[in-house]
Amino acid sequence: MADERLHIIALISGGKDSFFSLVHCLRNGHRVVALANLYPPRGGGVGGRTREADSGTAQVNVIEPGDRAGPQECALLGAADSDAEETDLNSFMYQTVGHQVIPLYAQATRLPLYRRVITGGATQSARDYDGNEGSRTQKEREETESMTELLKAVMKNHPEANAVCAGAILSTYQRTRVESVAVRLGLVPVAYLWKYPILPPPRTDDAGITGKPDEAQLLNDMATAGLDARIIKVASAGLDEDFLWTTISSPQGIAKARRALRHFGGGGEGAILGEGGEFETIVVDGPRELFKGRIVVGDEGRKIVKEGGGCSWLRFTQATVEPKSEEKSSDTAVVRVPDVLDTKFAAILEEIGQRDHVGTPIVQTTRRDLRLEGLPRSPSSDGLQADEEVHWGCLADRDACTSFIEQETQSVVEKLQGRLGTYSAKCITSSIVILRRMADFPAVNKVYGTLFAFPNPPSRVTISCGDLLPEGHNIRVYVTFRPRLHLGDRNGLHVQSRSYWAPANIGPYSQAVDVPASLTASTKMETDAEQATTSSASKAMRIVSIAGQIPLVPSTMELPKSLDTSLNLQIILSLQHLWRIGTEMQVQLWTSAVAYFPRAQSSEDMKGKAKLAARVWRSAHVGTKVDGDGDSDDDDDDDDQGGPDLWDKRYNPEYMTFGGKEAGPKALPEWDVFDRGPEGKPVKQVPPFFAVEVEELPRQAGIEWHAHAGLSRVQNGSVQVGRCSCNCETQRLHISWRASYMLVKAEGGQTFLHTTLAIDQGEGSVASIAGVLDMIREASLAQTELQGSHVVLERQSRPYLIYGAIGAAHVVEMQGDGNISSEQPFVPCRSIWDEEGKPIAVVALFRDSF
Repeated sequence: MADERLHIIALISGGKDSFFSLVHCLRNGHRVVALANLYPPRGGGVGGRTREADSGTAQVNVIEPGDRAGPQECALLGAADSDAEETDLNSFMYQTVGHQVIPLYAQATRLPLYRRVITGGATQSARDYDGNEGSRTQKEREETESMTELLKAVMKNHPEANAVCAGAILSTYQRTRVESVAVRLGLVPVAYLWKYPILPPPRTDDAGITGKPDEAQLLNDMATAGLDARIIKVASAGLDEDFLWTTISSPQGIAKARRALRHFGGGGEGAILGEGGEFETIVVDGPRELFKGRIVVGDEGRKIVKEGGGCSWLRFTQATVEPKSEEKSSDTAVVRVPDVLDTKFAAILEEIGQRDHVGTPIVQTTRRDLRLEGLPRSPSSDGLQADEEVHWGCLADRDACTSFIEQETQSVVEKLQGRLGTYSAKCITSSIVILRRMADFPAVNKVYGTLFAFPNPPSRVTISCGDLLPEGHNIRVYVTFRPRLHLGDRNGLHVQSRSYWAPANIGPYSQAVDVPASLTASTKMETDAEQATTSSASKAMRIVSIAGQIPLVPSTMELPKSLDTSLNLQIILSLQHLWRIGTEMQVQLWTSAVAYFPRAQSSEDMKGKAKLAARVWRSAHVGTKVDGDGDSDDDDDDDDQGGPDLWDKRYNPEYMTFGGKEAGPKALPEWDVFDRGPEGKPVKQVPPFFAVEVEELPRQAGIEWHAHAGLSRVQNGSVQVGRCSCNCETQRLHISWRASYMLVKAEGGQTFLHTTLAIDQGEGSVASIAGVLDMIREASLAQTELQGSHVVLERQSRPYLIYGAIGAAHVVEMQGDGNISSEQPFVPCRSIWDEEGKPIAVVALFRDSF
């Protein structure tokens, strides 16, 4: 359904964001079947001609648009008892101020409007909503579930409806609640305004893009599109009641609000958009494609209500809908769609050129069985230290390996559940799923998802290795597990809505999950939300696991089409997804990365792809000549700041400074975290990169990026990097290897060491990986003593992930006996290539905290 025309239910509050998201739904070719609104219990009935919706619930009413073309005057909701209505609901979830005008939208848009009263309150104050939490009675007391009943009524009367749109911009609190309801009802969530402030600004001409993004660009775009949004509530020291009924979607209104907010110290990210609750709006007109009439409210139809504490709002008692005159060509609104690529990545695309990568005919490669032996035993969950990170691999039992992939996947899930024991699946932070056939992915997804019935499931990388999987097996799953992980120590990002920002994760996996690099002793998962957020505000360095990124166009959830199918664009677009997610998670640097490619046409073809991806990886770190940023020492990090939402400001101690710029994410990479060289400048080193050839990728993509770890909350000057290499020779074996290490000194005396080891292709007999590692440790220790550098590998280090090429049996052998306690995460590859296009036999990754 990704590229089909969606039939959308539009959730509207009357505010600018819900309507502008709806405008973008139309701009993207989708059809709106109905409007849906939730209103506060105060005030009684619904104005206008209404009927009870055929929904099985008396609480949902529908207002038909009618056939009248002339002005229509409505008895507004709440007008009869206006003296009693002197307070606003002030919900984090729903805008309710101005709800008296909502019934007029049916006539103004000529769309049916469904309305339901809000019942209950915010019983779940956590930022990320869990629709499975609590009993039925408890859920009925949660205000979010009012939306469920409303949408059910619309779906019953409009069975073609398959999506729902909302106006979330920066509020994870609102977005996750809409997504939870939508996914449970089988609807596609759409939020085209998500992260809109950080999207590319308009082009000035064909040659390039304007300078720094404007924090008010969303309002500028609303004005250009013809959306007339009026301020109807103010709750900021910078905005007083004089701002009520100001057109915020106009150059004059934007300038006035910007000056006032900055003058009173409320000019933080999102403030000019009202994202911190500074103001709320109501839309009275919009593009002709949506608004067939405009709402007119005279001075006599508005009353100012002063609620106290600097909060004032308008209550409406009278309004009319006036039809628009005949359309004129000059009246046509322009709805701008943000460019797919940011300025930085557009510059990379320009630098590497638009020429498609051209390959040669397919050359078949003979399979060789690989067997991994001699590695230290992976620890069980019993007796683990609180800080210990565990990496498990799992194959199904032989008797479960039938012709049904669901049965085999169920066996894998049950084995993982058995390994977890009394620990929660929330202790799993990331996973790698390796399939024999990518066609099995949908069936695997359904069973795999049963393990993670909670918000922010583990991040995931999915690839197909074809016949390189052990014979008789069709799926292998690896997970990273943090025992005794405190709930508040685990943060996640799971955006399921379609937007312009990054691909929606519609499956059981998050875009990212982060945990502390080192955990304090803890014996149970804490469930208290307030205590959890306090813990998450710790300043300890964090490890961020990000899902594999393929080059889907976010707004369509499809691969680039027609002339845009060049490999260049696919490589750059998918890397931009990684960067945007990393920036949102405040990643400051990457440890290493691989780019997975599907089976290549030849070794030369794969070599070319590897060099191209390596060039893009480097440019993303050090800049390009096109963008004039060869060192990435820019100050543009302020422009990428998404800012805290209202939930963060109330519950998250990290964001309790109103409008503070320190809350936003920093540049990626942030070179200031690296130690200083002799000239006093940071020692810069692009993280290790490898290209890995597998069988297939999801959606038949041309590339999938996998960053092994991102690091956040890293102190300035605390990162040391280095490289070493050596040729090791014994009577049986000659090994040429090179290693890159990253050493981070964290707060509290903790040290984090990440090592990327590459073993070159060579000749020799079969050797155990443990023996090879011993040789490398001895050689690196000798280099350490000579050069005064750091140990590349700790004595007891074991790799947390290994890539092995099928031609590397002289170094590594692997057998799939399904013994989970002895398996190490291993990705069998058709080939591995470094950044220079040289073949690699084995890549092993290590990380230690001490």
